[in-house]
Amino acid sequence: MAHQEQQAESKRIVVETPNVRREVVHSEAVRYPDRSSVSGAALAAIVVGVIALAAIIILFAMNRQQDTTNANVAQQPPQTTIVQQPAQQPPNVIVQQPAPATQPAPVIINGQPAPPGGGTATSSGPDDGTIQAAIDKMLTNDSTLSSLGITATVLNGKVTLMGSVKTEALKAQVERAVRNVKGVKSVDNQISVG
Repeated sequence: MAHQEQQAESKRIVVETPNVRREVVHSEAVRYPDRSSVSGAALAAIVVGVIALAAIIILFAMNRQQDTTNANVAQQPPQTTIVQQPAQQPPNVIVQQPAPATQPAPVIINGQPAPPGGGTATSSGPDDGTIQAAIDKMLTNDSTLSSLGITATVLNGKVTLMGSVKTEALKAQVERAVRNVKGVKSVDNQISVG
């Protein structure tokens, strides 16, 4: 406001009355403010700058809080994560058949007479317990097969093989050995290769 424009305005007014006619000079000075002060665009730029500066200060303060949080986490001892891998080989399942009774239970067949001698009817081959014992003995005594961890279960002369071997040849070797055991009627070979 150091410099203001001033403009003077003069007006002449004639006043007539019945007795006299007179002229009155009326002058008026008008002052206009200096137009070199801050414009609207400059004012908007200043406001935007102040807002940006405030945002930067807020972000800086939040970043410092995050840094202190990260420093606290870094000071804590690291947590150990335990990842448990599945075993290479499935666990061996051993199903033990009950020991054969000294005297098998009598088999009653309706409509047929009892066998001579008062004994019971016997099957043509060994029972499952005998077959199971023979297979277990054969797998244990063979140096190649005993290290494989193969399990065998017997039900009505049918043998189910379970376990894992490294090659198809070993799988076939186990099956052949079991088929050669007396009393084995069939073999269900579920041994996996891998």
